[in-house]
Amino acid sequence: MRLSIFRDGATLMHIHYLDPYQPRQSVVHRLDGRVKVVLTLAWIASLSLMPFPSLTQAEIMRVGLKYALVWLILTLLAGFARLGIFYLLKRSFLALPFVLAAVPLLFARPSLYAAPIWHLGPLTVYPDGLLRFLFLSLKSWLAVQIAILMVTTTPFPELLQAMRAIGLPRLFVAMFSLTWRYLFVLADEALRLMRARAARSGVDSNRAPLSRVRRIMWEAQVTGGMAASLFLRSLERADRIHFAMLARGYDGEVRALPLPRLALSQQAFLFSALSFFILLVLI
Repeated sequence: MRLSIFRDGATLMHIHYLDPYQPRQSVVHRLDGRVKVVLTLAWIASLSLMPFPSLTQAEIMRVGLKYALVWLILTLLAGFARLGIFYLLKRSFLALPFVLAAVPLLFARPSLYAAPIWHLGPLTVYPDGLLRFLFLSLKSWLAVQIAILMVTTTPFPELLQAMRAIGLPRLFVAMFSLTWRYLFVLADEALRLMRARAARSGVDSNRAPLSRVRRIMWEAQVTGGMAASLFLRSLERADRIHFAMLARGYDGEVRALPLPRLALSQQAFLFSALSFFILLVLI
């Protein structure tokens, strides 16, 4: 999902093509939103509870097979949702920069007798730390793919209604809803500024082109001005939207018709999937 003022050679008039929901006619799309939200939370919880392997080949293979099974199921679900095998892979790479928060694990020394693998200047990498870093990165990567699959196959209003139906706090759902919607407000304002900059950035063919250093300095100056303008414009627009919502009776609650009772087939699927997650953690 890349913010750009061009797509396929045409200028974008709106930013809402970034909405991750992909309408399809598939088994995964037809699943009730409550089932998908519960299974997503349970899946992420089971990943976080799976222990790190010890430094033995058999243990690494055993835990590695668990993660391989999780990834295989995710790939099959993406195929059943008619999204393509590599759909989740391509979008999950956006979360890789956040894995850098786990880099200090590389230099963790579990005991005084641990032998180092290699030295990076004053820092030393130990086998336990490297193993924990790799498996923590794998957990994060798989959790992001699960979340992407949920939002890709569930319309946003249905997702909010499902969150409230399973008992998530109203404040949490309201914050999630507003954060997501205001991201589009921010992206819309950024797109307008980028379009305005492109329209005013003409080049005089009679003048010599700017040097690389001067061009970088000019772009940095323009970008700084755009960032300040974007903040002020987004703040003003967000205030207008907020007052309009209050005028229409918004109180943070998701207003919708009562959801029907889950079908027996969906209840059976939910119970089977939850049982699988429990076994995945315990085995």
